Order: sequence, then C-alpha cells, then structure tokens
Amino acid sequence: MSATSLRRAARESVSGLPREFWWLWTSTLVNRLGAFVATFMTLYLTLERGYSASFVGLVVALHGLGGVVSSLVAGVLTDRLGRRPTLVAAQASTAFSVALLGFMEHPAAIAAVALLVGMTSNASRPAVQAMMADIVRPEDRVRAFALNYWAINLGFAVSSTVAGFVAEHSYLAGFLGEAVLTLACAVLVFIKLPESRPVRTAAEKAAAEPEIGLGTVLRDGRFMGVVGLSFLISLIFMQGSFGLPLAMGAAGFSTADYGLVAAVNGVLIVLLQIPVTRFIEHRDPQKLLVISALLAGYGFGLTAFGGSVWSLALTVCVWTLAEIVNSPTQMGLVARLSPLHGRGRYQGMYTMSWAVASLVAPLMAGFAIEHFGAEWLWGSTAVLGMVAALGYWLLMRGLPEGAAGAGPGGSPGPAAVAEPAVEEPAVASASAEPDPAGPDRVRPTAV
Repeated sequence: MSATSLRRAARESVSGLPREFWWLWTSTLVNRLGAFVATFMTLYLTLERGYSASFVGLVVALHGLGGVVSSLVAGVLTDRLGRRPTLVAAQASTAFSVALLGFMEHPAAIAAVALLVGMTSNASRPAVQAMMADIVRPEDRVRAFALNYWAINLGFAVSSTVAGFVAEHSYLAGFLGEAVLTLACAVLVFIKLPESRPVRTAAEKAAAEPEIGLGTVLRDGRFMGVVGLSFLISLIFMQGSFGLPLAMGAAGFSTADYGLVAAVNGVLIVLLQIPVTRFIEHRDPQKLLVISALLAGYGFGLTAFGGSVWSLALTVCVWTLAEIVNSPTQMGLVARLSPLHGRGRYQGMYTMSWAVASLVAPLMAGFAIEHFGAEWLWGSTAVLGMVAALGYWLLMRGLPEGAAGAGPGGSPGPAAVAEPAVEEPAVASASAEPDPAGPDRVRPTAV
C-alpha cells in the first residue's frame, strides 16, 4: 500500500466524527495515560508494603466489588443528572480517592479506600458510553467505539512503561501522578464537553411515555442476553491477565517471558484496531460476534499447546484479533439496543458484566489450575467461546437493522424512538452551559 493510500485510509478513519467526540476521546486518552493503581496495585502491596497474597487478593476483590456496585448507580445518575455531571463527579472523586490511597498505612484503611477507588474509577464508564452514543451518528458508532478503545490501549501502553520507572523510585509519586491526570480529565470534560442527554419532546411527554428504570433493563430479554454473553466473553479475555501468568509461572516461565507475551496484545491493538475496524465497520454484526467468540475461545484454548514464548505469543495474536473485532461491535450493539432515554441504565448494566467477570475470572483461573491443571482452564475457555458464539447467533436472529431500543423480551419497546431526530440537534446547539436545574438540549471497555 502506498503512502498516499495510507494517508487516505487514516483520514477516512477519523473523518465525519463531531468535535465533541474528539474531546471525549482526548479525555479517555488522558485518563488512561494516568493509569497506575490498577496496574501496580499487587506489586505495591506485596513488594512495597510486604502484605500477604491473601490480603492482596482481598484488596483486589474489594476494588472489583466497588466497580460492580458503581456500574448500576452511575448508570442511574447518568440518566437522571446527565452525562457531563456524572462524568465530572466520577473523575474528580477518583482523583481524590487515588491520592488518598497512596497515604494509607493501616490494612483496614487500605482495603476501604481500595473499595472507594473501585467505585469511583468505574463510575465514569456508563456516562462515557452513553455520551458517545448520544453525539455520534448510529452508522459511525462502531468506528467511534473502536477509536475510543484504541485510545484506551495506547494510553495504557504508554502509562505502563512510564509508571514502571516511576514505581522504581516512588509508588507515592505514581498515585499522585494518576490523581493529577484524572483531575485534568475532569477539568477537560467540564470545560469542553456540553451535556448531551436527550430531552423528552412535547409529544413524548403528552404520550405519557413510562420512565425507564433498572427493572425495565432486567425485563429486556434480548439486552440481558447481551449482558450475559458479555460476561462469558469477559471471563475468556481476562484470562490473559489472570490465567496466563499463573499458568506460565507454573510451567517455569519467567516474569520477563510473560511481559513479552502480554506485550503482543497491546502492540497488536494499537497497530490493527483502526484498519481492522475499517474492514468490519459495515459488515454483519451477528457474524462478527460469532467469529470473534470462536477466535477468543480457541485462541486461549491453543495456550494448552504453547511450549515456548513464541508459540504462546502466536496464541495471543489469535485472541487479540478476537478482542479487536468484538469490542467495538459489541459496544455498538449495546448502544443500538439501548432506549434513547435509558442509555445510562443500559450502559451501567453492560459495564457491570465486565466488573463481575473481573471478580470471577481470577477465582476461575486459580481453582482450575490448582485442582485440575492449566489444560482444563484452556479447555474451559474453548467451551465458553463456543457457548458465546451460539448465544450471539441465537440472540441476533430477527434483530431489525438499526433498532434503537428493545422492550422486554427483545421486541421493540416504546422507548425505541428515531434517534437522529432527537440527538443531532442536541449536539448542533452545543454552545450553552447546561442548566443546573435540569437537562438542556445542548455531552466511550471505556474511560
């Protein structure tokens, strides 16, 4: 491919997206550049503080539990208060709690603040994803979610490298550095992003359209099916962080070997996310999700046959391709099934599936490897991938193209309104500050 073709492809990948999206994208990148706690929590507690593995497991579990709780609460706040105030409050409170964690000495205080960090850091995700669905046209959402996911991985790759050097000199500096960048993210959102929450029209109010609550989400059979499949897929992908290092350690590989294998995932996402998304953007999402589930399951399943660093790196290539395809396609499906006035709650429920998986995945990996051997873990991932593929195939049969919302059981519900007629004016008039008394017409696996 010539340099001209590459430039044209890059230009087409980023063209046509509104200015508000790029400010949101920038906030995601800044946020991930400051990632420190999630990456170095275990090393900080074991090497710096000298705590036992059981205590570290408790702290990590509490951090994950905080994310489970905040997913639903933040989803409700995103719909009630608005995307912008929820996001600003989440980022500001994350900055405070992360800085506070760096100064905690007593084990009980560390555990309590770790729970708080998990709650605040996860609270921004439903707001980001709902805001992105608000401001981006339906036909551009897969591309927008892919670009946001690319920013997450680019920021994480840079922050992991820089934070590693920072941690060698001062863990406290790492905590404070994340706090500063997270606060900068909150300021950026406050200054540059207007509220995007759609306002009910006079016709909708006159029709007495029912309010959407968490019960509405739970009764939405098709959407809850997506949440369940997201949980299965998350269990598979998270074995790259939990099962793979355990299995490699048990097989005699060094930490440097695992670092090299794990790096393949981040490098491939940074290099391939945008071109692969261009290739799949307008293809059948049902087929994409089925194929990505099979690639994820069998990619991890092949780990059972990896006897060297390079063979393990090849298996990472397989499931990373699945991740590249699955993430924007699934987030696009979630936005497609979320009613216009209930996006926060729907996104919160979807985010919770990943948070719950982060609690279950390490338990699954540890139990399988300790009692049955790593081969059983990798065989289980292959089975989960096949189950998820079958689930996606069944779930998406008969789904109308461009469906904007679904009622209980998967049928189009009263909240399934025509999106462009409601959303686009909200972005076009993004010049005034939101009215603190209520929403106005004037707003991302993921900040």
